[in-house]
Formats: sequence, C-alpha cells, structure tokens
Amino acid sequence: MIASLILVATYVVLGLPTAAVCISWCKITGDVMPLYRASMFIVRTGFRLAGVRIHVEGLELTPRGVACIFMSNHVSNLDPPVLLPLIPGRTSVFLKRSLMKIPVLGYGMRLAQFVPVDRAGSVEDAQESTRRAMAVLEQGIAITTFVEGTRSRDGRMLPFKKGPFYLAMDSGAPCVPISISGTETMMQKGSLRIRRGSARVVFHAPLYPADFGDRDALMEAVRVAIASGLPEWMGGRQGIGNREQGTGNREQGIGNRE
Repeated sequence: MIASLILVATYVVLGLPTAAVCISWCKITGDVMPLYRASMFIVRTGFRLAGVRIHVEGLELTPRGVACIFMSNHVSNLDPPVLLPLIPGRTSVFLKRSLMKIPVLGYGMRLAQFVPVDRAGSVEDAQESTRRAMAVLEQGIAITTFVEGTRSRDGRMLPFKKGPFYLAMDSGAPCVPISISGTETMMQKGSLRIRRGSARVVFHAPLYPADFGDRDALMEAVRVAIASGLPEWMGGRQGIGNREQGTGNREQGIGNRE
C-alpha cells in the first residue's frame, strides 16, 4: 500500500502543475512534445520512488527513424506506464474510449493523439480507429497496442485482437513484439494495490508485414515472439512449441527483403 500512496502522491504533486503549464503551451503553440516528455519523466520518477524496478532487454533492436507498431502482452494496469517511457521518440496508444473521459488526463491523451477504441464496438468503429491510427503513423508517430485487448487475469496470454494486424498489413509498418512480465505480481487485475518489485520488458526484433502472406501469419509470428520472452508458464505450450517455427518465419522474411 505504501508504494501505491507514493506513486499517487508523485503523480498529483508533479502532474497537476505540469499539466497546467504544458497543456497551455500545447494549446498556444501546437507542440505536444513538452507535455509528452514531462509526462514520461513523471511516470519514471514515480516508479523509482515507489520501488518499482524495470529491466529492459533488446531495445537496441528497435528500428530508428521509422514509425513502428509496438505490440505487447498485457498482464497488469502497470504495463502502460512501465512500457511507454521506454518507447523511442513518441508513441500514440490504442486505449479504451472511457479513459479519454478522465479529467485532465483524458484531455492530455487527446492532445497526444492517442487512439480510442470500443471493445464491443461496431465494425465501423473499428475501421474508424484504424483510420486514426494510420493517420498517426503517417505523421511518423509510433503506435503502441496491447494485442490481447484486455489484461490477462492469470498472466497467460489471451487470444489476440485482429485490429492491430489489419493496421499492420495496411500500413506496412514494422511490428515490434514486446514481452512484459513481473507486473502481474505487483498489481493484479481488479486491485489498486501496488507492490514493490521488478518488471522485465523484452523488445524483440521487428517483423515486417510484407514478409508474411496474410494477417494470420503475422499474428502467429508476433505471438511466438512475445511468448519467447515470457516465463514458460505465461507463454503456454503454443508459444514455446512454435518458437522454432517463428524463427524460421523471421529467417524467411530476411531472405525476402534481401
């Protein structure tokens, strides 16, 4: 509970004056980067003070100078604040539309061009979210998505949503699989309590949609890559068993690019 109080206090004490200054600056100049950088700094500071340690692997594999789609598993409400400050440059995020209604925070997310989605929305809603995300990518801004669409209750990977893979195939943007573990023990689904601990974030080599015959093949390759960076109990048999197949797909993709 102490870690939770420290985190909330940090975000309130630093976040409110930062929002007042940076949101005003953004409205005057149209430049959202000061708000984005300050927000990421506050998130990192809060975690350090609360005793949440983050171990990062593979970040050097991320392509630079190109807008990527970062695709991660999802096991805790801590995943977004753990992951987003690690993304190089600036990223937009697919997130629940209801979060955009949070005072101040929701407005800031709209300024940062985060993309709202409806979990039970219509096909038209899904297509609109994809169009918005495509426009963000065309501006050179990365997209981050938790491909299961919701948090796993027991840490094991859930079926992936198809929307991000439609976006990937249509845009051709490199897809960077990400494996997150450790956060499931620090903040469990349905609880507001945060425990001190260590999170592990693994960035994998990018996968290029052009190297795959269809959306399902890309989805499977992303699943295999994410599973390879998780503890065996989280990845499940499918992820572990198909790891060699995923490696073969990546090698084939390299050959195609050559």
